[in-house]
Amino acid sequence: MNTKDWKILLVDDEHEFITTLAERLDLRGIPARVVFDGESALEAIAADEPQVVVLDVLMPGIKGLEVLERVKRSNPHVQVLLLTGHGSTRDGIEGMRLGAYDYMMKPLNIDTLIEKMESAIDYARKSAKAGQ
Repeated sequence: MNTKDWKILLVDDEHEFITTLAERLDLRGIPARVVFDGESALEAIAADEPQVVVLDVLMPGIKGLEVLERVKRSNPHVQVLLLTGHGSTRDGIEGMRLGAYDYMMKPLNIDTLIEKMESAIDYARKSAKAGQ
């Protein structure tokens, strides 16, 4: 799979964390857009729909789980990978119930993240072909 064709949106209010993550993905040939809050995420998705959204659960303003709900309502084929921190799996499990593709705990392993993004993109393509 050609990673240069991936459309990834990274959403986290921790500016240094998410911009560093975008840089690390770029070094691996994976372009990613970055926004820092839920409202900006919804605007970015409406303007140019990504295949995968990597979404922090805890952000000021619109929380990650609300963003997830709204994305799945308006763009059900967009796959969402939730980021949870502070040892909380409860939000990740709730996110799965709401339609997230998967969740990961911070700090992230970049290779695991890339594998999950690739898997999510494959899943979305297969679902689209099956007409789901």
